[in-house]
Amino acid sequence: MNNKGFRRGSFQSSTSDEDMVEIAGGALDFSITDDDPPLDREMLGGFSLYNGGGMNGTTQMMDFLEEPLPGVGTYEDFNTIDWVREKSRDRDRHREIASKSKESTWALIHSVSDAFSGWLLMLLIGLLAGSLAGLIDISAHWMTDLKEGLCLSGFWFNHEHCCWNSNETTFEDRDKCPEWESWSQLIIGHGEGAFAYILNYFMYVLWALVFSLLAVLLVRGFAPYACGSGIPEIKTILSGFIIRGYLGKWTLIIKTVTLVLAVSSGLSLGKEGPLVHVACCCGNILCHLFTKYRKNEAKRREVLSAAAAAGVSVAFGAPIGGVLFSLEEVSYYFPLKTLWRSFFAALVAAFTLRSINPFGNSRLVLFYVEFHTPWHLLELVPFILLGIFGGLWGSFFIRSNIAWCRRRKTTKLGKYPVLEVLVVTAITAVLAFPNEYTRMSTSELISELFNDCGLLDFSKLCEYVNDFNSTTGDDLPDRAAGPGVYTAMWQLALALILKVFITIFTFGMKVPSGLFIPSMAVGAIVGRLLGVGMEQLAYYHHDWTIFSGWCSQGADCITPGLYAMVGAAACLGGVTRMTVSLVVIMFELTGGLEYIVPLMAAAMTSKWVADAIGREGIYDAHIRLNGYPFLEAKEEFSHKTLAMDVMRPRRNDPVLTVLTQDSMTVEDVEAIINETTYSGYPVVVSRESQRLVGLSSGEMSSFQLVREPKRNAMWIKALQSETSKCHRLQLVK
Repeated sequence: MNNKGFRRGSFQSSTSDEDMVEIAGGALDFSITDDDPPLDREMLGGFSLYNGGGMNGTTQMMDFLEEPLPGVGTYEDFNTIDWVREKSRDRDRHREIASKSKESTWALIHSVSDAFSGWLLMLLIGLLAGSLAGLIDISAHWMTDLKEGLCLSGFWFNHEHCCWNSNETTFEDRDKCPEWESWSQLIIGHGEGAFAYILNYFMYVLWALVFSLLAVLLVRGFAPYACGSGIPEIKTILSGFIIRGYLGKWTLIIKTVTLVLAVSSGLSLGKEGPLVHVACCCGNILCHLFTKYRKNEAKRREVLSAAAAAGVSVAFGAPIGGVLFSLEEVSYYFPLKTLWRSFFAALVAAFTLRSINPFGNSRLVLFYVEFHTPWHLLELVPFILLGIFGGLWGSFFIRSNIAWCRRRKTTKLGKYPVLEVLVVTAITAVLAFPNEYTRMSTSELISELFNDCGLLDFSKLCEYVNDFNSTTGDDLPDRAAGPGVYTAMWQLALALILKVFITIFTFGMKVPSGLFIPSMAVGAIVGRLLGVGMEQLAYYHHDWTIFSGWCSQGADCITPGLYAMVGAAACLGGVTRMTVSLVVIMFELTGGLEYIVPLMAAAMTSKWVADAIGREGIYDAHIRLNGYPFLEAKEEFSHKTLAMDVMRPRRNDPVLTVLTQDSMTVEDVEAIINETTYSGYPVVVSRESQRLVGLSSGEMSSFQLVREPKRNAMWIKALQSETSKCHRLQLVK
């Protein structure tokens, strides 16, 4: 119990919005009633007195403490909240409101409004999170296309929306329209030739560097907590840890702006993880509108759990998956009522984003699939192979990224975040431009890989040798691959190599960076490559035993887009170790209800393989790397030391530092606090019995006994007069 605590100063924070992100309550409620059950009693200064019977004498102890001590009830930065005390305060508050609701009409209205405030808060969170997500989607899409050109009919249109108004656009040349001009056309008047290519290349790299430079400078100058994914810190905060400034107004503003810049720069990152951080910032700020949540840390964390669900909902267009993600991945305390409120917040957020319609297709995401071709049982073998690859890739990525981030923290590399971002951006842009599959945004790449080729698709992935005589219905049969398909295959292979390695160095830089989309892109590329290979194998060897009976000549047997979906789920599961929520998110993301079983098989296989190599997901690994005090419920500990060995140290070992319930003066406690640096002190009955009865926070004890010795002497004296009635005296924070 005498482990060194987290001291102030061990973490750096330069934000100025601590008032918004204190994640701390106000002064304690000192109302005490005789009908309080055990474990519900609160005493001033973090003392809890447990009594099996009534407490008729406790009111006498409060005569000299009519006013609360200043500062009591708040938490210092990088400390942990007291869950028992916070829940006890909330129960007392509910009891008081219920008792007063019968006294007057105004009190009844206050009681009803208090009960309704939680749902109103969820509504506001959903509206704000959905609106910000729509703004981010529209802005990122426009700025991504800005690197390649500009729309003449309206500079505010992105490439796709610009060409919608073109009457001369054909399906084959849908990416070329008179209204959209590349930078070479705008500067030198034409887009053909080597010089035009070099000019477009230069403008692409230049815009990427400008966007990333603005992002890192804004993060560094205004909100250092706006960098990264945010999910590791959100998990830590939801477990009860205090990180002031992490969910404040400046973090929200800078994270929203720089997320657009980072995504538009073309770096191998996504916006999905940071959107969870943005939604939690919205939840934390809106909590200050309601006293019920502003002054209670446990209640506020219920709101943050719901906000995390809303964040995933707008990130993937998956309300149900968002609720499951919050429950499975980030939440530490998730009561049943939080489940319903999380669902409501996710629903409102998704509806708001749908109303904004950022993609112009009446859908929440770009990845919706239009095909519903059935899959065969034998295809589970390649699906499981994709799961194995996902587990291996996830483990490789986690180890490599953690090693690089540790090197960044422990060497001079961490002192130059701006230079690091610019170097990685330059390498990414220079290598990405020549390949059309890395030049486009990662979301567009995934959408292209998920797509099943139709008659009107003219991308390289769909350049098959068409046999229109064998076409029946809406589904095209398996066909021989044409030159365009083979060109696309080696381009995708090069894109895979770039994505695999550049993502390792990108995730963790001082810009907002999510990991969902890059992981899905890696899996989607591998899945598409395997799917095309299986398709050609079935086309040329449909008479093999493995294909006989279900894949005849001229039939649509293999769907490469399905393999891309399964590969994306496998790699995302290998990195994050999500299972149930992952499958539901992928189902809602694509709309492919028929493909639940392949997604489940790949997700479970990737988790088994990854867990066999290392049990930590990427977020848990970053929590451990940053030294956050997160106690993982799923983690198993093996200790060979017995409790008696700790309580009674060996010869020549220092004696365990404890506070005793009896025969300890204020001066004794003050001396212990001044001589040690522990974050907490066990409270025992006496040094002879060593029976544990509670825990006293070192910080709160220091505040009370050093700054208020006289009042605390009176307090301890009053407590001693009640010991004959008490079963246990627990000193808690």
